[in-house]
Amino acid sequence: MTRSAFWQGYRDCTPFIAVVIPFSLLFGVVARDAGLDILQVMAMSVLVIAGASQFTALALLQEHAPVFIALTAALAVNLRMALYSAALVPHVGHAKLGVRALMAYLMVDQAYAVAVKTYEERPGMSREERVAYYFGVMALICPFWYGCTLLGALIGTAIPASLHLDFAAPVCFIAITAPLLRSLPHMLAAAVSVVCAILFAGFPAGLGLIAAALVAMLVGAQAELALRRRAARRASGGSA
Repeated sequence: MTRSAFWQGYRDCTPFIAVVIPFSLLFGVVARDAGLDILQVMAMSVLVIAGASQFTALALLQEHAPVFIALTAALAVNLRMALYSAALVPHVGHAKLGVRALMAYLMVDQAYAVAVKTYEERPGMSREERVAYYFGVMALICPFWYGCTLLGALIGTAIPASLHLDFAAPVCFIAITAPLLRSLPHMLAAAVSVVCAILFAGFPAGLGLIAAALVAMLVGAQAELALRRRAARRASGGSA
């Protein structure tokens, strides 16, 4: 059963390869253009394995920002992974420490989105199947992320600018987010996050994104509580 769950996760993540490939290619190209050698590009990609954070750090380093500022901004952008991890605890928190550490390292937006959606739709999955499913998802993404980053670093500026590979980032996040917007609180949180991200764009070190996320979560949580209170009032009124 665990083998079946692993391969199911592998198959379920297949659509995201269409955006992982250009996204990782783009990072390899941009990193080389910024002056990093191939070893530095691959070390960054393998150790961080978080596209948005990598691009943030790279952009700040290109602007000659202090390394501390670049690292802080990258960490701020990547703090969403802490939220992802917290959401996954009820599903895979039973795993051994070493397994959880590996899962944390492999955590990317695609893995979270696909895994959580499946866990919610299939509550009958065993503990072992949930862990196997997660690793199946990442078994497809990681090789493409590493390999295409290396390819982008090797071919560098040989990729024509007319290809506009930068489309991959927004498409990837839209593909991840859209299937998860299944209720009014979800949609409110998404809308508020967009508005606040624009309003807070001037915040330093990527803190605008964190502030926008916190406001959106607060709005979504309050909307969820309001709907539950309304449902409770209707239930009590109906029973009376």
